[in-house]
Amino acid sequence: MASGSDRNPIIIGGLPSQVPDFDPEETQEWLDSLDAAVDERGRERARYLMLRLIERAREKRVAVPEMRSTDYVNTIATKDEPFFPGNEEIERKVLNATRWNAAVMVSRAQRPGIGVGGHIATFASSASLYDVGFNHFFRGKDEGDGGDQIFFQGHASPGVYARAYLLDRLSENQLDAFRQEKSKAPNGLSSYPHPRLMPDFWEFPTVSMGLGPLGAIYQARMNRYMEARGIADTSKSHVWAYLGDGEMDEPESLGQLSIAAREGLDNLTFVVNCNLQRLDGPVRGNGKIMQELESQFRGAGWNVIKLVWDRSWDPLLAQDRDGILVNKLNSTPDGQFQTYATETGAYIRDHFFGDDHRLRAMVENMTDDQILHLGRGGHDHKKIYAAYAAAKAHKGQPTVILAQTVKGWTLGPNFEGRNATHQMKKLTVEDLKGFRDRLHLPIPDKDLEDGAPPYYHPGRDSEEIQYMHDRRKGLGGYVPTRVVRAKPLQLPDDKAYAGAKKGSGQQKIATTMAFVRVLKDLMRDKEIGKRFVPIAPDEYRTFGMDAFFPSAKIYNPLGQQYESVDRELLLAYKESPTGQMLHDGITEAGCTASLIAAGSAYATHGEPLIPVYVFYSMFGFQRTGDQFWQMADQLSRGFVLGATAGRTTLTGEGLQHADGHSQLLASTNPACVAYDPAYGYEIAHIVKDGLRRMYGENSEDIFYYLTVYNEPILHPAEPADADVEGILKGLHRVKPGEKGEHTAQILASGVAVPWAVEAQQILADEWNVKADVWSATSWNELRRDAVEAEEHNLLHPEEEQRVPYVTQKLQGAEGPKVAVSDWMRSVPDQIARWVPGTYQSLGADGFGFADTRGAARRFFHIDAQSIVLGVLTELAKEGKVDRSLLKQAIDRYQLLDVAAADAGEAGGDA
Repeated sequence: MASGSDRNPIIIGGLPSQVPDFDPEETQEWLDSLDAAVDERGRERARYLMLRLIERAREKRVAVPEMRSTDYVNTIATKDEPFFPGNEEIERKVLNATRWNAAVMVSRAQRPGIGVGGHIATFASSASLYDVGFNHFFRGKDEGDGGDQIFFQGHASPGVYARAYLLDRLSENQLDAFRQEKSKAPNGLSSYPHPRLMPDFWEFPTVSMGLGPLGAIYQARMNRYMEARGIADTSKSHVWAYLGDGEMDEPESLGQLSIAAREGLDNLTFVVNCNLQRLDGPVRGNGKIMQELESQFRGAGWNVIKLVWDRSWDPLLAQDRDGILVNKLNSTPDGQFQTYATETGAYIRDHFFGDDHRLRAMVENMTDDQILHLGRGGHDHKKIYAAYAAAKAHKGQPTVILAQTVKGWTLGPNFEGRNATHQMKKLTVEDLKGFRDRLHLPIPDKDLEDGAPPYYHPGRDSEEIQYMHDRRKGLGGYVPTRVVRAKPLQLPDDKAYAGAKKGSGQQKIATTMAFVRVLKDLMRDKEIGKRFVPIAPDEYRTFGMDAFFPSAKIYNPLGQQYESVDRELLLAYKESPTGQMLHDGITEAGCTASLIAAGSAYATHGEPLIPVYVFYSMFGFQRTGDQFWQMADQLSRGFVLGATAGRTTLTGEGLQHADGHSQLLASTNPACVAYDPAYGYEIAHIVKDGLRRMYGENSEDIFYYLTVYNEPILHPAEPADADVEGILKGLHRVKPGEKGEHTAQILASGVAVPWAVEAQQILADEWNVKADVWSATSWNELRRDAVEAEEHNLLHPEEEQRVPYVTQKLQGAEGPKVAVSDWMRSVPDQIARWVPGTYQSLGADGFGFADTRGAARRFFHIDAQSIVLGVLTELAKEGKVDRSLLKQAIDRYQLLDVAAADAGEAGGDA
């Protein structure tokens, strides 16, 4: 691996521009030499010499400006291509069978009565790119380590299934159950790479475009992190990400290239399938996407390998002494190359070669058919092998391979290069016959004319199938395969949570700090402490986690090569190659990718990590919600902390920081177990149970989301009779009412529980109402339990009918129920239908704004005095109190005057 100074220069390709010329005579000699080369040999020869000089200067570590793009030809010269170690004839037969079965599988899935479709054009273009990887590069898991991590392009899944069928990993019945996961269970195959639906096969969900590239970068980084911290030997693991050129338009695809270069992730290779098409048209019709991507990746510090043309172009390029062919390739836009892929050899002769007599002379001895078959580099096994080998050998930088292909390659003239090819699913009989002939498969016409086209298998004992098995055996097993080798962790006993259960005494702390204290104690545990992976987007100090800096330290593979500005402080900023904390900068997307990679390490590498991702609450499920679905799909586990939660709690920050809905968004994710705790002892029980469910015996594929706040409050000690079951299931009574003629129930969550307690006191002292206060630690889990009960009752009418937990809990609670939280009313309204008796909710609906906490809560009518009015209103509806009391309460507490509210507790970031 390259040294730190080589891998992470402060200035890349810098050149001094104001340095005096110490030897003008020598300088002039160099300039004269260049002039002579131009005059005597021409500009093209002089250009070639300059490029070779630049190349040699880099080899000698002489700083020269970076070239952001190069000619539209292969990066690896023909003379530099390594020996191809495979049997190309056999590999071509294997690939032809795979191509056929992938297309037939999708076509059969479109048959009448099924019509679930699929995509075949993407794999048709990238099939050779995958095949070389399967045969020569992708490491399996049979050696006991994590092997390679491969992020397959989502729309190429039919090809991966087709190859698995040839290897007897999937049956014909399973291929026929493509996209029929329930109706053909247990044979159903998912549409795209999906670990949750196929947990023994796929490792990484990739079809949400842009998340695959992002996930691959942070997977490669997580591999290095695990090795640096001595958790797993990942030195042999290589991350491969197969991407589309249209996919690179997604901001997530390119947004984090710099971290891969900055940390020298030479264990990462992107393979961009440049078929020049998006889903419905050209990627850059008037431009050149490969040139554009080359500039972007080079500028970000990546090693770039362009794989543009196959071997049939080598003789033409070898005779291009004046550069006219290269110039033509450089200047032809992608839209025209797409047209060439659909036209005849005569058309190409006239329109590409025909406008210059020197170009036309190059192909005068070639037939139109030979011109037609001047191919793209992404279909040439030898060229692909050379690119992959160079990528694996390159040190100090991640590598991107830009491989040009034709979308729908080999599928016939109705598919190849057509704008509509992505959505084309059905092959006609004539299409099938032409496709079969192109692939040289021994399938009779009658088998194509009668019913659904057949799958093709050359036989288990055939030369090509044995070759496939041998190659995978030599590379450590079959790919893709997901294996869970991790054992349950030895979890801490109750002593680790004792501090949180004692309460905060006379000190006011926010629930964020209450959680951080629990985490700090857990990270000291000798069994699991090292497995925690704290993650934050540049906000550790805001969350009170700077206390971790001296001991846990911040992970940086280069260490700390400077003196920290706060080095004299007790909590100084400290970086280390073995640091535990991931401090990823201002990138929620990057942090969530780290979370996913760490949370799935139990399967990827057989070593559980416990990620704890802490972020500004608004920037979680709202900003990166798609990645939380990716986390669920990948079966990742861990803790997600929506800190600074609530619509009115993060004072002064305003609308874009005022989160009143993330709990509602979290409720849409089936793998997310979401809580909104109020007190430290609740957090202790939730975290303990989360560790048990995710990392203990019979572990579950879930993740925990806790919303915590930055408002300091007094945390009571855990009562002796604490209702632990209620805390975990979502509802427990924290303070019974003590006096009053009328009864009511106040259900509150998170930061609203202290308001409810204050309202309880006001109701007793001023309105003769005895109200019990309940902490609804999870509106979402209460709803989930109720939905499951109803589902059971619907399908099992003959059995004893289940009663939802919330119904059981509140069955004997007298009086109206009023719910309140710092969320929009839709959050507590989730349980409305299962609450016995009268139920009403108060919430922060609408946009947030900057103001004092008191003013904001008065505006939304969720403060203690508004809760009092809410309870009185419900009692008046039931005829328990006179309605005149409502106007009295409004006037007494000045509920229509926002400015009249007490400003409330100020400050308290953590």
